[in-house]
Amino acid sequence: MADGKDFAELIQRDRSARQRKQWRGTLLEYLDKVREDPSIAKLAHARIYDMIMAAGWTDLADTDDPKAKRLFGDEPLRIYHFFKDEFFGIERTIAQIVRYFQSAALHGEESRQVLYLMGPVGSGKSSLVEKLERGLEESDPIYAIEGCPMREEPLHLIPRHLRREFEKMLGVHIEGDLCPVCRYRLKNEFGGRYEEMPVVTVEFSKRDRRGIGVVPPVDPNNQDTSVLIGSEDISKLDKYSEGDPRVLDLNGAFNVGNRGMVEFIEVFKNETEYLHAMITATQEKFIPAPGRHGTIYVDTVIVAHSNEAEWQRFRADNTNEAILDRIVVVKVPYNLRLSEEVKIYRKILGRSDFKAHIAPNTLEVASMFAVLSRLEPTPKCDLVTKMRLYDGEEVVEKGRNKKISVRELQEDAKREGMSGISTRFIMKAIDNALTANPECINPINVREALVAMVKAADLPDDVRKHYLELLQDTVHKLYLEMLEREITKAFVYSYHEQAESLFQNYLDHAEAFVNKTTVKDANTGEELEPDEDFLKSIEEQIAIIGTAAEGFRQEVIAYLWSAQRRGERISYTSYEPLKEAIEKKLMNSVREISRVITKARTRDEEQRRKYDQMVENLLENGYCPHCVDVILKYAANNLWRD
Repeated sequence: MADGKDFAELIQRDRSARQRKQWRGTLLEYLDKVREDPSIAKLAHARIYDMIMAAGWTDLADTDDPKAKRLFGDEPLRIYHFFKDEFFGIERTIAQIVRYFQSAALHGEESRQVLYLMGPVGSGKSSLVEKLERGLEESDPIYAIEGCPMREEPLHLIPRHLRREFEKMLGVHIEGDLCPVCRYRLKNEFGGRYEEMPVVTVEFSKRDRRGIGVVPPVDPNNQDTSVLIGSEDISKLDKYSEGDPRVLDLNGAFNVGNRGMVEFIEVFKNETEYLHAMITATQEKFIPAPGRHGTIYVDTVIVAHSNEAEWQRFRADNTNEAILDRIVVVKVPYNLRLSEEVKIYRKILGRSDFKAHIAPNTLEVASMFAVLSRLEPTPKCDLVTKMRLYDGEEVVEKGRNKKISVRELQEDAKREGMSGISTRFIMKAIDNALTANPECINPINVREALVAMVKAADLPDDVRKHYLELLQDTVHKLYLEMLEREITKAFVYSYHEQAESLFQNYLDHAEAFVNKTTVKDANTGEELEPDEDFLKSIEEQIAIIGTAAEGFRQEVIAYLWSAQRRGERISYTSYEPLKEAIEKKLMNSVREISRVITKARTRDEEQRRKYDQMVENLLENGYCPHCVDVILKYAANNLWRD
């Protein structure tokens, strides 16, 4: 009974909240509302821009994420919270979209241009449009003339000769004219007394076709502009004359999308002539009325999208110049950042009904293949290094951070991200692995599912060969490195504590070496010379030997001293080359025993104890008993070959 009461309370609260947003009055009463809050009379572009900005934003320069700072530097980019939880790795694309709406909201030239999203299949074009549409549906209702098929702005009722005076009184710009239906009603129902025309609030709804219109590709052999501008209701022609506005059926996409937005799906699959209505609507802000009823003012955001091949084909035709000049092109490439790709799959899986356990590194392995397939080769580094640099990592080579500019890599590969494996392809493989392994999936069976899908896919031979090489060689080796690190870490008791201890010890001796001082023994208090053998045992892990060692020690001390001065917390992970050296030192210290114990068919009591401890550590690190068993068997067969 209590549950039933809770349901009833929830329903009643929702109904009350909706009713509070509903309003009905005359134009005169609406004018008072506009004087109190002029923003309620904003145009479509401004409405969407304000909707995006109302969710807030974060300047990338203000974030504490070191990866983001390495990737974007001083670039004035923002993270817009409106998109934040659903779109990953396309910050520049989203910034361009927001800039378009900002310019259009200020009545710039872009307010009279189509926003066109162009990118490969599955890059997120449709999802971006759907996000804007959902935002409109969740926003506050708009005020419209009651009974208007266009749900038009009530200020259109103000006669033109009085508009300048009303604009001063209200603090707004009045743009647009009454539709034929409202003109007829004003004259015949209200005798021209426009101040008495009723005004109501109207909510946006894609399903109910209120404020959000959608135009799918139309059969070129059967294109009818009524899909865009409505038609005349033939059944009413017996009752009314052909010129009577009451015969109009204004249910086209532009009629529906007035005050909101119109989406053109796969826009360039339509014939060019069919697109002229789209251009007229955005450039001139009017559409032809069906039959003999003149023109109709429209205030709508037109968002179109298609893939790059269709765009290139359309652009190559010189006869399309008039349309091309009225389009703002925003590229929507595939994400190229590994950590962001993982977030995409987590988001999608979080919305599914799959309940299987996902072993550590599973989504990372799938994401590696996706990102690597999208990268273009460069003579400056290999693809794996490029993937790591694009993810904001510091890549260490011979004890030094690899000095390659990410911006230069991006400048050298203008089309990068416009081809490769799609998010949908990866998700299908993950779904296949989940279906075959309903309790638990791991990197091994997901990689096998990807290999099977690539082999079965309709791909050019050279592309298939490249993808299989990535999966069976590059990604396989990367996973073995990850697996060895996981297992050896699990063997090291209190791994992080030991790493931190090595780090602090290294700092003490390196600082003493650089400053030509002594090290105080923590136990005896004795003053000792810096232990160069210990320092070398760390440094040789990353090929720092001979005369290079002295310079490396000076760099470490200078870097960490500078970081400490900036108030940063210092740990073994602070300086990437030293972090890598310490981790390799720890891993090498247990590699042989972990190899022996993992591969052993029978174990003595000491080996059994260490094995059980390793398994326990793996379980604490996110593995389940089933995937622990699978990965350890896989490691025994693939990781350490005798």
